[in-house]
Amino acid sequence: MKAEQIKHPPAQPVPKTLRRYLSLDDFEIAARRHLPRPIFGYISGAAERNASLDDNERAYSEYRFVTRVLRDVSRRTQATTLLGKTYRAPFGIAPMGISALSAYRGDLVQAQAAREAGIPMIMSGSSLIPLETVAKEASGTWFQAYLPGEPEKIRALIERVERAGYDTLVLTVDTAVLANRENNIRTGFSTPLKPGMRLAWDGVTRPRWLFGTALRTLVKHGMPHFENSYATRGAPIFSGRVVRDFGAKDHLNWSHVLQIREQWKGKLVIKGIMAAEDAVAARDHGADGIIISNHGGRQLDGTAAPLRVLPRIAEAVGHDIAVMIDGGIRRGTDVLKALALGADFVFVGRPFNYAASVAGKAGVAHAIGILYAEVQRNLGLLGVNGIDELTPHVLIKLPEDSAANKRHGR
Repeated sequence: MKAEQIKHPPAQPVPKTLRRYLSLDDFEIAARRHLPRPIFGYISGAAERNASLDDNERAYSEYRFVTRVLRDVSRRTQATTLLGKTYRAPFGIAPMGISALSAYRGDLVQAQAAREAGIPMIMSGSSLIPLETVAKEASGTWFQAYLPGEPEKIRALIERVERAGYDTLVLTVDTAVLANRENNIRTGFSTPLKPGMRLAWDGVTRPRWLFGTALRTLVKHGMPHFENSYATRGAPIFSGRVVRDFGAKDHLNWSHVLQIREQWKGKLVIKGIMAAEDAVAARDHGADGIIISNHGGRQLDGTAAPLRVLPRIAEAVGHDIAVMIDGGIRRGTDVLKALALGADFVFVGRPFNYAASVAGKAGVAHAIGILYAEVQRNLGLLGVNGIDELTPHVLIKLPEDSAANKRHGR
C-alpha cells in the first residue's frame, strides 16, 4: 500500500520577534517568565524527586556519535513513512493536557502548526478544546485517550472520535492510578484548579498571559472544561468532579484493548510501553504501533528513561509494528540517537507547549523549524543522507564511570 504524502506549504520567514529563539531550550526560559508559576510548574514538573524526568535527558548525553566523512550528503532528506503516511520529518508533537491554559487555544495552534509543517500532532484526552474543533481545523491530528476499564464508556468515546474523523487513536496506558505530583502542589497547581490569592497575583503580574490567554479564553469561549475525557463534556477546570473523571482507570487491561481493536477501524497506537513483554503483547493484541514513554517522568518516579529500554523493545518486536518514543528529546542530536537505537519516530512535548505559550502558532512553527534544521544539519555532519541509514553503529556509549556521564549537557 502506497504511503499517503502529507502536504505542507513552503517554510515561511521567521518573524523578527522570534529570531532570538535559537533552540528549544530558549522557549522554556521565556515561558518561565511569561506563565504564572502554577501553570509553568504543571508543565515543567514531574513526580516526587524528578528522578525519571532528569534521567530522560541524561540518557541521551551518554551516547556519542561516530561520524563518517567524504560522503556525498547533498541529497539529505528527513521524509519518514509512519503508519501508512509520509511525514516531512521523523518527529511530531506529543500529547499534553490543558495546553489551552498555557496558550490561547493551545491544542489548536499546536495542531495547526504541525499540519502546516507536515508532521503529526497528538491531541490530549485531557484537553480543554473539543476534539471535533481540532479535527475540523487541523485534519490529520491524532487523538490520545485516557480510558477507564468500563466497556460502555470506551465504546461511546471511540464512536465520538470516529465521527469526528480521526484516523489514529493513541491509548495511554500508564495512568492506572494518579501519580504523586507534589511538585505541582508546591508551585500552587492542583486538580481541580483552585482560585486564590496566589494564582490571582501570578496572573496580575503577568499581564500578557492574563489578557492574551486567560481573559481572552473566558470572553470568547467561556469557562474551560475538560472536553474529551469521555463521550460527553467533562467537568470545568475548577470543579471537584475533575478528580472523579480522571479516576477509575485501575481496571483497564488487555481485554479492553481487544475491545478497542475490534471497534476501532483506524490505526491504533498504545502509549506508555516500557517493557519488551508489553510491547510484544501490544503487537499481539492488534496495535499498529507503540510509544515507549514514562509519561515525561510524571508517573512512577524512578522509572527508567525510555531511551534505555528502546533497543530491547525494538529487538523484541522487529518491524512488525511502529516503534515510537518520547521523553527528554530537546535537540536534533537526540532525535538521531533515538532513531539509531531502533525508533521509527519520536515525539516531543514540553518545548512545543512552551513555544505556544510565548508566541502562539508562530512560536510552534518556529520551534518545529529549529528542530527540523538541527536534524537536517546533523545528518550531513554525521555523514548520512537519510534516517534509514541510522543504526547503532553510528553511536558509542560512554563508560559508566565517565565524568561526562554525570553531565546533562549534549
